[in-house]
Amino acid sequence: MTIREILETNAQNTPDKIFLYYEDITKTYAEIDEIANRVANALLSLNVKRGDNVNLLLTNRPEFIYLMFGLAKIGAVCCPINPALRPDEVQYIVNNSESVALITEDKLMPLVRGIREHIPKVMDVIVADGCKKCGEMVFDDLVNSASAAPPPPGVTPSDRAAIIYTSGTTGKPKGAMLSQANYIWDARAVVRSAEMTAEDRFMCILPLFHVNGQVVTVLAPLCAGASMVLVPQFSASKFFETVDKFKPTAFSGVPTIYAMLLNTPGTENYDLASLRFCICGAAPMPVEVFKKFEEKFNAKILEGYGLSEGTCASSINPLDGTRKVGSIGVPIHPEQDMKIMDHDNNEMPRGQHGEICVKGPNVMEGYYNNPDATEAAIKDGWLHTGDMGFVDEDGYFYISGRIKEMIIRGGENIYPKEIEEVIYTHPAVAEAAVIGVRDDFYGEEVKAVIVCKPGMSATEKEIMDYCFERLAKYKCPKSVAFIEDMPKTATGKIQKRKLVEDPRWTAE
Repeated sequence: MTIREILETNAQNTPDKIFLYYEDITKTYAEIDEIANRVANALLSLNVKRGDNVNLLLTNRPEFIYLMFGLAKIGAVCCPINPALRPDEVQYIVNNSESVALITEDKLMPLVRGIREHIPKVMDVIVADGCKKCGEMVFDDLVNSASAAPPPPGVTPSDRAAIIYTSGTTGKPKGAMLSQANYIWDARAVVRSAEMTAEDRFMCILPLFHVNGQVVTVLAPLCAGASMVLVPQFSASKFFETVDKFKPTAFSGVPTIYAMLLNTPGTENYDLASLRFCICGAAPMPVEVFKKFEEKFNAKILEGYGLSEGTCASSINPLDGTRKVGSIGVPIHPEQDMKIMDHDNNEMPRGQHGEICVKGPNVMEGYYNNPDATEAAIKDGWLHTGDMGFVDEDGYFYISGRIKEMIIRGGENIYPKEIEEVIYTHPAVAEAAVIGVRDDFYGEEVKAVIVCKPGMSATEKEIMDYCFERLAKYKCPKSVAFIEDMPKTATGKIQKRKLVEDPRWTAE
């Protein structure tokens, strides 16, 4: 099925069921479907055609949802952009994606105006919350004047649904091309693994420009006939108030979000009983954070694994089966293949480290206008993730870290996650990242970068001694730095590259 077919089926079968909760706004399935029709027809009137790329430079707001569905109805391609990017980064993605239109919001218009003459293929700029004074087309005016009738049919599951740009940790960002079939297959796999029903209400706290937000908290509820709660942006202080108000049954987050929630005071003042489970992905979850969160909030954490190039989710710990803390679980569906491979693409024996590779209906068709990168990433249908890991005797997968983050000290391979797990058990530690820094003798040495919990502290010697008691000597940090905030991506993932490049460490 296509995204359009699922939305229209739900609108026909349960027209009055609320699909979207956003602050004081609610939208039923029938209302969402009508708005998506208007969006689709408005875009057609601007000569946006099937297969055309359209940029969404938006924060979390209902218009993002309407546009996702409206674009899907006519087979146009959603190309979201992180609104936190610098103007030159936005300009690169707009031009690389060859988009014909850009939808943004009023507070981002200064950025758009600054690059407008440098994005020549963009014929139309539309402002989601604009007014006639802004000088550009206004989303509400355009959509409200469009027909509410369904647009012409013709879209197929193989039509491209989105181009998701990677974070660009190495070189320029690359656009992963995902079809509607990719999206629907992965969303249904999430529904199956999490045992979602129409009674579930999934809270979206991650940014919608990220594939996790789109698949887990928009399309999975859509496929389940369920509901979603959209949050403008994540705030640890407002999270519990939102749960109390909207009674979501689940949410998806990244490890740093769980660590922040765990250390937020005053949670006992809110009713959190609605939470049934939580999904964690994007980075390995520290075991200590995992255990303390479940104990405190009485909600199961389903730790999983995936990447944009695999649409979102590839593995997950079963909801009612064996959950192994610290593992990313088992393949999310019988059609999802996962292997650990060596440099020569040979499968590694169980227990041995190698590259995590995935194969299945959720693997992207490739990188947009980048055949060399596509060829390097996909070999014989296997997506090479760049993540190191291993699989145990029971078939559960584990992440050791990124291949490029592995520390080689005097010929010894050191996996940062193993050391981070130990550091996270120290009572004063809120966040920890282990990186490799240059060393004239060993080539690389181990360095720990730590954020302490509010009102607590530790010393370099204390952390080093703590590790010496629990790790082999060669794995222990040889230096420790304490900082106030970790550099993070928009989804809350610690940016180790920025830590590695920090001149404070290289100057030592």
